[in-house]
Amino acid sequence: MNLLPFKSLPAYKPRRFVPGQTDLADWSHLSPLFDLLEARAAACQSAAELENWILDCGELDAALDEEGTKRYIAMTCHTENEEAEKAYLHFVEQIEPRVKPRQFKLDEIYLTHPLRERLAQGRLEVFDRSTKVHVELFRPENVPLETEEAKLGQQYQKLAGSLTVRFRGEEKTLVQMGAFLEEPDRDLRQEAWQLIANRRLQEADQFEHIFDQLVGLREQIAVQAGFPNYRDYAFRDRERFDYTPQDCLHFHETIEREIMPFVRDLQAERRKRLRLSALRPWDLAVDPLNRPPLRPFEKVEQLKAGVGEIFSRLDEHLARDFRTMEDLQLLDLANRKSKAPGGYQSTLGESRLPFIFMNAVGMHRDVETLLHEAGHAFHALATRSEDLYAYRSAPIEFCEVASMSMELLGNEFLESFYAAPDAQRARRTHLEGIVGLFPWIATVDAFQHWIYTHPKHTRGQRTAAWLDLMDRFGGDIDWSGYEKLQANLWHRQAHIFLHPFYYIEYGIAQLGALQLWANAKKNRATALDRYRRALSLGGSRPLPELFSAAGCQFEFSRKTVNPLVELIREELAKLDGQRHTPGDGRAAVEG
Repeated sequence: MNLLPFKSLPAYKPRRFVPGQTDLADWSHLSPLFDLLEARAAACQSAAELENWILDCGELDAALDEEGTKRYIAMTCHTENEEAEKAYLHFVEQIEPRVKPRQFKLDEIYLTHPLRERLAQGRLEVFDRSTKVHVELFRPENVPLETEEAKLGQQYQKLAGSLTVRFRGEEKTLVQMGAFLEEPDRDLRQEAWQLIANRRLQEADQFEHIFDQLVGLREQIAVQAGFPNYRDYAFRDRERFDYTPQDCLHFHETIEREIMPFVRDLQAERRKRLRLSALRPWDLAVDPLNRPPLRPFEKVEQLKAGVGEIFSRLDEHLARDFRTMEDLQLLDLANRKSKAPGGYQSTLGESRLPFIFMNAVGMHRDVETLLHEAGHAFHALATRSEDLYAYRSAPIEFCEVASMSMELLGNEFLESFYAAPDAQRARRTHLEGIVGLFPWIATVDAFQHWIYTHPKHTRGQRTAAWLDLMDRFGGDIDWSGYEKLQANLWHRQAHIFLHPFYYIEYGIAQLGALQLWANAKKNRATALDRYRRALSLGGSRPLPELFSAAGCQFEFSRKTVNPLVELIREELAKLDGQRHTPGDGRAAVEG
């Protein structure tokens, strides 16, 4: 039974080391390959032989990566399928724990190899730096803890993916319910919002129990690796060579000073346009002029066609890449029951192809999500010719520049989905969403800083810390009567459970994407050329150089943030002016 959305994919290049019939889920097939690599390293007599050995290590890593990725994809596409769950857990429990110490041994061999100094040092600068971190952090006693961490993550996804509600006689997923939060009927919005929030609240104890276990495991992993807390361990593990925890705290302060006043201005404008005395949680997604929700498509085929047209108008190279993904069935876009929540792009390491997973229900946000994940996919395709496996992926901070830039650039051509007035409305919604995302990024990141520097905290203390941050970054939203729901709002953010400390990257990358968008307004062809060339570097250069290659500054102080905030203000003012032009009579009257 094939549970994958796509059919068999060929390797990008024929294997030269891993035998074609190797069962990558059978340790008896894999162990001899690691034995052979260890023996070959000792026998290397030249730099060329050592270089070939590095490539063969990468070939094995890529094959294993693809096998694990396929099982993850099948599991997230079918969270209640026992066969998919069993296959995924077998790989997590039986293969990965055995692979990790053998990969560590190969890393050690490489770093101490007498021929390493003869290799091209500039070419391998980033590779060497990363390998040293792997060796520095590896502890055999942490491998079973990491296995338990992955299993708990699967439990979270299974729980989150199973949640449905009964709404007006029909069973609906929480993602499907999100569409009703855009409806002009305020009573309907409130009803939908309460159903969603209360359904999550019913499982609050389970979410908290899973997270309590995750915090305990992560703290133990950090201590056993010689770190005072998991935050410091995570920064090293995520190879954050170019910024520190203190830099993140300063970024939070910058968001508070530079962006929160803008957020409050937008909230006040929304409240005034909706003619409300206070904004409630169910008033945040509806059009502020009470126009019907934007519904860009009904079926995912229309979503693919519209986004394909956007790429055709934007850049033929990107359009060709998107068509390749369609042809190979590398898109699973529609929401359905028992599908894990959220969206992601995952690269299949051996075929060097990207796969996009999301939960489309016909909302404008689905268009933005597909543009976003396509940016990641373009990144993966841009590095296909890179034979050093480690360089086919980049730091997350730059990966998100690839995706967030595509949202901004693609939004210039939303007429593929809408008439001109609605396209302008969608652009405004997107820009307001960017402004609103920064405080949420700061909230999620600061929350994790607090959690992992207070490892012995109670649930009550954790809730208090969350609510303090909501006061700081939540803006002017009235939660009265729903304080318990507000206190558990973080349960919806999968990154906190699955990818600790992976969130500030979105803020850093958004600054890069806004810079690239600003450059495109001056010269789109040049900006896109730099975008593609930067993507093609993969992870071969340090993070500041990747930003520079794309025409951006790797910098997130007030000096960088302030001009970008002003740019968004100017663009919103232009969109307001266009909304009130004589050709848009309805908007002019309602405004």
